[in-house]
Amino acid sequence: MGHKELWIKIIEKMSEDLPHAQIITWFKDTAILENMNGVLKVGLPLPFFLGWHQTHYAKKTLEAARSVDPAIIDIEYIVDIALTDGSPLVIDLIKHFPKNDARKLPNRNETRSKDGVVSKILNPAYTLDNFITSAENRLAHAACQNVAKYPGQNYNPLFIYGGVGLGKTHLLQATGAEMIRNDPGKHVMYTSTENFVNEVVQGIRSKNMEYIRKKYRRIDTLIIDDIQFIANKEKSEEEFFHTFNALFEEGKQLIISSDRPPQELTLLSDRLTSRFESGMIIDVKMPDYETRLAILQNKCKDAQIFINQDVLEFIAFNINHSVRALEGVLKQAIANYELEHTAPTVKSVAAMLKTTQKKEIKMVGFLPNDDRPKGAVTMDLLIDSVADYFTVPKSEVMGQSRVRDYTLPRQVIMYLAYAKLRMSLSKIGRALGNRDHTTVMHSIGKMKEQIKNDRQLLRDVNAITREVGIH
Repeated sequence: MGHKELWIKIIEKMSEDLPHAQIITWFKDTAILENMNGVLKVGLPLPFFLGWHQTHYAKKTLEAARSVDPAIIDIEYIVDIALTDGSPLVIDLIKHFPKNDARKLPNRNETRSKDGVVSKILNPAYTLDNFITSAENRLAHAACQNVAKYPGQNYNPLFIYGGVGLGKTHLLQATGAEMIRNDPGKHVMYTSTENFVNEVVQGIRSKNMEYIRKKYRRIDTLIIDDIQFIANKEKSEEEFFHTFNALFEEGKQLIISSDRPPQELTLLSDRLTSRFESGMIIDVKMPDYETRLAILQNKCKDAQIFINQDVLEFIAFNINHSVRALEGVLKQAIANYELEHTAPTVKSVAAMLKTTQKKEIKMVGFLPNDDRPKGAVTMDLLIDSVADYFTVPKSEVMGQSRVRDYTLPRQVIMYLAYAKLRMSLSKIGRALGNRDHTTVMHSIGKMKEQIKNDRQLLRDVNAITREVGIH
């Protein structure tokens, strides 16, 4: 079996589990370069493909290869830029793996329940599972999980407040969707304050307010977004107050969002704000840098598109006032990518931000001619910096000791060398006492898990990245 035929069969096997878009994106211009002694050497067209394949596809590729040819025992990746220049080794993915289905986007304008209540449809893209948590929003996320599981019991009403574009709508809609998943028979109503006001106005004009009241009071959960907009609308506030009381007295769940806490809603009546204050009040703040970066990475994964890590870090570093703005910049970068067929770079995104953002764009540490270029950070500098930070001898970090005082700094070095300096596993291993790549991979995975659960360790890692200039 020839190399091209073997590669087609391997990709064909992988396509049973991977989306078509991933196959076309990540296996374009790839090829088998050599198949000797059970080792399959796979050529990748660009350097940034290497880390992505090692992290996301190496195991799947090896499993698929073994199912096609049991003699294959391992895979090695080699970056070969010549593969992008019409190499005869490369297969035509579009020809061999055509896309057969077109995905339809749902119409999410509104829906009408059997009782006539007009409700905005919950956005299926918003789930509690895909909400990226951080110290700034973890409590709100946990409260929403609890309310979705035990509506009307522990946190009623649940009042979530925070600035524009920080994820309140995501949490509200995701909670409503989770409630329906937990109990499809429940009537969950999500609406904006503007929509509620419009219904009240229409009810007054048609002299049919009693019908409006009955509709709203039949629901099991009322989720209302941006309650601050009910201010100075006396009739609507009056109706909402009585609707709130009726639902609350029947043990129905109420979830409310606002751009400020109840005590600052000075244009609302005291009797209404006191109702809000009787429940759970939680604020949502702008996520930290690491969380903003995770949000961008998650969005790229959902969109099945690759954007260079430097670009994502640059966006996360500069957009620190709104998650909505963060996602908006990413969408614009992706749109430019698709329209111009040119991958976004730090320079191109910086130029875009300068025309759309009012604040100063920070470039230090992101371009080669900056005062603190990332390219100037070597493995030796990283090792020295980490050893100094943890006040341990460099020789012990480089050595074989398994004492935690030395293994932790060693793992931090491996993690940062891989995540920030984008060094290969083999290079990292050689720089740290000729350790093999599986040891390095294990240590990196361990660090990723530890950082998720250990806030102090995360602070240590952040401090080191700032000190070295690779944040």
